[in-house]
Amino acid sequence: MATRAASRQPGAVSEKRRQQLVLAAYGELAERGFEGLRTREVAAGVGVNIATLHYYFPTKESLIRAVLDHAMDRFRTTLAPHGSPADQLRNYLRATRKLLLEEPELGAVMAELALRSVRDDSIGSIMNEMYDVWHATLRGLLKRAAREGNLRPELDSDAVAALIIATLTSMTLPVMSDARRGDQALRQLERWLGVTSPKS
Repeated sequence: MATRAASRQPGAVSEKRRQQLVLAAYGELAERGFEGLRTREVAAGVGVNIATLHYYFPTKESLIRAVLDHAMDRFRTTLAPHGSPADQLRNYLRATRKLLLEEPELGAVMAELALRSVRDDSIGSIMNEMYDVWHATLRGLLKRAAREGNLRPELDSDAVAALIIATLTSMTLPVMSDARRGDQALRQLERWLGVTSPKS
């Protein structure tokens, strides 16, 4: 009963509507690309008018930022906090590959925004912030792995974090959408890092 009452509260309704708009924009971006993203169609897809969308997202940039936050939340689900740092790193690489295979729209959105960021400073700024957070997270994991002796000490955690991001980002591009190519790249990365599991 308490749960039903809470769902009727304005804050809960407001957050649900905001999430619906983000998911609608996410779907539009995946299907039609940045150029095809129309805020009126996003609003209509959720059953609201454009004024309601602008209440939640005053600018297209703020909507794009929310879409990217959603995409990064999906990536964050692949980083499990248990096991040794080497286990976490190996599992992260594999879980990310699995996520991109199971949710191709995620790769489509990330690729679209990455390509758009070259020509659009505001999108570039949002993407750079996202990559900075992603890089810092991976760098921390790599440093822990090195401290525990799971990673060669001579490896530069900054450079390796950048390499991992570059590898995973490349998998969102159509040329790397073939599962075999992605799997080959990840297996080689695991071997190079020394985090291959005994069964691999």
